[in-house]
Amino acid sequence: MNPTLAPAASASLIRREVAGLPSYDPGADTDEVAALSGAGRVIKLSNSEIPYGPSPAVAEAVRLGTAAGFARYPDPTGKRLTEAIGNHLDVPADRIVLGNGSENILELLCRAVLDPGDLVVTQAPGFSLHEIFPRVMGARVEKVPVTAEFGFDADAWRRALAAGPKLVFLANPCNPTGAILNSAELARVVDGTPESALLVLDEAYGEFARPDQSYPDGLEALRGLDRPWIVLRTFSKAYGLAGLRVGYGIASDNALVRALDRVRTPYNVNRPAQDAAMAALGDHAHLADTVSRTRLEIARVAGRLRAAGLRVVPSSTNFLFIDTGRPSDRIARELHRAGIIVKAWREPGYETYIRASLSTPEDNDVFVRCLTETCAKDEL
Repeated sequence: MNPTLAPAASASLIRREVAGLPSYDPGADTDEVAALSGAGRVIKLSNSEIPYGPSPAVAEAVRLGTAAGFARYPDPTGKRLTEAIGNHLDVPADRIVLGNGSENILELLCRAVLDPGDLVVTQAPGFSLHEIFPRVMGARVEKVPVTAEFGFDADAWRRALAAGPKLVFLANPCNPTGAILNSAELARVVDGTPESALLVLDEAYGEFARPDQSYPDGLEALRGLDRPWIVLRTFSKAYGLAGLRVGYGIASDNALVRALDRVRTPYNVNRPAQDAAMAALGDHAHLADTVSRTRLEIARVAGRLRAAGLRVVPSSTNFLFIDTGRPSDRIARELHRAGIIVKAWREPGYETYIRASLSTPEDNDVFVRCLTETCAKDEL
């Protein structure tokens, strides 16, 4: 067979919805940036990873949990973990669904709920998978923009919700801006969402925001409402388990969980991930220390960047959304030469912004210096 014929033959089989999708951007490859820069160590600020690592209890839990070897499948229901989460949140375990990261649950929701032509409402700028997964199913996506000051545009949300979406994705805190909706703003979204729609509240970065007095607990805001909803959370961010991929959702009712179970793979959360999440969930002191150190560093770095003349969106997360005043792709390439990886934002209207998740104070100081020097270059 002529191998040159394969791509064209394959292309004819691909659904048009898939062929037209934007690609998810995971950030630059660490090895490629190391080779380009010649740096002994690359500073990776593109994926919202925690520099402090998970709870020390995690490694021991994984070691003990896998002592019997890797030849056995994990519990497909994640019974121990869902019960632990349920006890932690005062929610019945049968209303909790586990995912290979919370983004896996986003995908399952789209597969279980959406028909071609359905309307999905989300925010802009926003997490790309809030758009990509619905479009895979042939759904239409309307993105509600923030205000010029990156605030909540109540009128725009009211108009979008009045159009009758079947699914509403709302990230609080917002990815990529780091901004939050307060209780009144969240209530306006909840009140405006048709009862026939599923409201999905994505709180992947919620642990970082909870010390803010203005940040509402989404589960408490939705608990008891007689309408479909699900709150998504993850162990990948503040708990430091990004490499193990385990997230969860708390649903309004068990019927929604059962529907997601029908469209997921039966072993979507592996044994080490379940064991690690159990240990991480129980170490409240480590989580509190991670959140405290992260918030202090966010405030410090944001202050230095603003003092250098850059616009930085106020953030309640572990990352900053920074207007460089120049094409973000060029800024990212220049930082690659210095051995630093950030995420260049390419969403229309925000092409001069980068998102940078913070690392250790020493790494962050290098980032601030390199970014300000790069932005000062006339040729960019």
